[in-house]
Amino acid sequence: MPFSKIRIVLIETSHPGNIGAAARAMKNMGLSRLSLVQPRQFPSAEATSRASGADDLLANAVVTDTLEEAIADCSLVIGASARLRSLSWPQLDVRECAAEVLRGSEGGEEIAILFGREHSGLTNEELERCQYLMHIPTNPEYSSLNLAQAVQVMAYELRVGLGKKTEAGEEETEYATGADLEGFFEHLEQTLVDIDFLDPDNPRQVMRRLKRLFSRTRIEKVEHNILRGILTAAQKAVGKK
Repeated sequence: MPFSKIRIVLIETSHPGNIGAAARAMKNMGLSRLSLVQPRQFPSAEATSRASGADDLLANAVVTDTLEEAIADCSLVIGASARLRSLSWPQLDVRECAAEVLRGSEGGEEIAILFGREHSGLTNEELERCQYLMHIPTNPEYSSLNLAQAVQVMAYELRVGLGKKTEAGEEETEYATGADLEGFFEHLEQTLVDIDFLDPDNPRQVMRRLKRLFSRTRIEKVEHNILRGILTAAQKAVGKK
């Protein structure tokens, strides 16, 4: 299956019809893995009706309570956003995003493409879990894009780019997963407390900014192990377990 490593993640979808329409858009282009984070209403007859034959995607959809659960095994997470952010973040247009996703899937990576709430999109906290931000350019005088339409555009670009292959001689790389990064962030925070760099009673924005820093970088599995080793050595140096 060419898209077997790619999942579409819809976060706190308000209208069940949008879930069904997104499933239809996915199946049109050959995507089959749908994840739902705290949907307001699911299962739903309206979702099934709007799916128009993509009932199997709804039946196999993975529903989770948190985004962390939905992407725990993913090493590449991309967030779709309708607006630019004040904080600098690696950005791809939708075609560049498709190429990056296809390269990763061909290398065996688990990949998630996140779509936020209909009216407010992704939160900054959710953005922190992404390596890239994907923006679909629209008419600046009327930039409203329906959730299912956004999924359709992304799925179409994946279908168009399916025939493209990774550059000759490019080596496959294993990247740290979402679960790996969660463990690393917990270890990092504890180590910073242990070495008296971080005041747990007044942490300010230190950890949020560090999460953004590391989430912007695609950390390889080997690099993740090195970083964890450095943290452990720092804890030992100050007499902490």
